[in-house]
Amino acid sequence: MPAVPLRRNRDFVLLQTGQFLSSAGTQATAIAYPLLALALTHSAVKAGLVSFARTAPVAILAIPAGLAADRWNRRALMIGADALRAAAMAGLAISLVVGGVPFWVLPCVAFVEGIGSTVFNAAQPGALRAVVPAEQLPEAAGAQSGRTAAVRIIGPPLGGVLFEAGRALPFVVDACSYACSTASLLLMRGHFQEERERDHSSARRRAAEGFSFTWRQPFLRTTAFLYGLLNFTALGLLFCIVVIGQGEGLSGGVIGLLTGVFAASVVVGSFLSRFIRSALSVHAVLILEVWAWLGCAIFLLWPHAVVLALGLVPVGLAVPSTDSVVNGYRIAATPDRLLGRSEAVRSAIALSAASLAPLAAGLLLQHSTPRWTVACFTAWALGLAVWATLSRALRDPPPLVPGAAAS
Repeated sequence: MPAVPLRRNRDFVLLQTGQFLSSAGTQATAIAYPLLALALTHSAVKAGLVSFARTAPVAILAIPAGLAADRWNRRALMIGADALRAAAMAGLAISLVVGGVPFWVLPCVAFVEGIGSTVFNAAQPGALRAVVPAEQLPEAAGAQSGRTAAVRIIGPPLGGVLFEAGRALPFVVDACSYACSTASLLLMRGHFQEERERDHSSARRRAAEGFSFTWRQPFLRTTAFLYGLLNFTALGLLFCIVVIGQGEGLSGGVIGLLTGVFAASVVVGSFLSRFIRSALSVHAVLILEVWAWLGCAIFLLWPHAVVLALGLVPVGLAVPSTDSVVNGYRIAATPDRLLGRSEAVRSAIALSAASLAPLAAGLLLQHSTPRWTVACFTAWALGLAVWATLSRALRDPPPLVPGAAAS
C-alpha cells in the first residue's frame, strides 16, 4: 500500500507548522541579538560573543540531551524546551521595556535559549521518524530544509524591522512563536518513540553506545565532521553580512533582507531538489554544496555586504538537495533506540566548531579587514570541498531502508 503523501500526513503537517512559526521567531531574534549587542557596545567581538553563547549549549549539552531523548518522553521534552525558550525571550523583552539592559544579560539569555534548542533538537528527529515512513524521510528532510529556508526569508527582515520599531519586539514575537510550537505538539496524535524495554545501564554506558554506533558508521562519522566544519563557514559568513552591513550604514531591515537572500535561494533550491536528486548520483549531490561555497570569493573583488549576500546564492540552491540526502539517509540508518544519542553525537561534532564561527568572525573583523575575513572563510571551505570529493565514505552511503544499519 503506497504511503500517504506528506501534505496529507496530519502529524507531519502539524509538526512542520509549529516549527515554521517557531523558526520564524528564532530567525527574527538571530539578527536582533547582534544588532542589540552592536547598539549597546559598538563591538563586533561582543556581538559575536552573544551569537556564540546561543549555539554553545549544543557542544556542551548535546550528549545529555540525546540521552534524555532516548530515555524519556520526547514530546514532553520538546514541550518543556519550548516553555524554557519562551520564558527566556519574554524575560528579555520585559527587561528591555522596563529599563536599560546591561550587556552581560544578552549572552546569559542567549545561552538559556540555546539550552532549550539543544533539548528540542535532540528529540525532534525521533518525532519526524515516528510520523514519516522510512522511504519518505529524504522527501521530509527536503521539506524541512525548504521550511527552514522560508523562515530565513521572513525572519531576518522581520527581526530587523521589529528591532527598528522597538528593541523588545523581536523577542516578544519569538516568545509567542514558541507558544505556537507547543500547541502544535499537543495536537499531534502519534507517539514520538517506539515501544522499547527500559534501559537500566548507566548514563556513561548509554552515551558510549551512541558514540560507538556513530563512529562505526563511516557515512555518519564523515558527514558529522564534514558538514559540521562547513557550518563554521555558514555561520561565520552570515554574521559577517550583519557586521559589514552595519558598518556600511545599512538599516536593520536592509541587513535582514540581505541575510534573507540566502534563505530565498534555499527555497528555490528546495523546489529544485527532487530534480537534482534524480539527475545526479548520491555522491554528486553530497559534494554539490561544499563546492558552491567558493562563490563567496566574489566578495574579494567587490567587498560589499550586498556582494557577499549574492555570493551565498549558489550555496542556497544546493543546500536542500544535500541536506535531504544526508538527513534522510542518516535517520533511516539509525535504530530508533539509538536515534537520540546518535543525533546528539552528530550535533556535538557538527556544531561545536560552528558555535565558534561568530566569535571568530568578530575577532577577524575587529583586527583585520572584511576582505581578509571572508578570504579566510573561503579558504576553509575550499579545503573541505577537496576532502569531500576524495572521501570514500560519501561514495557509499547506507541503504535507505529501516534497520539497515547495525544496531
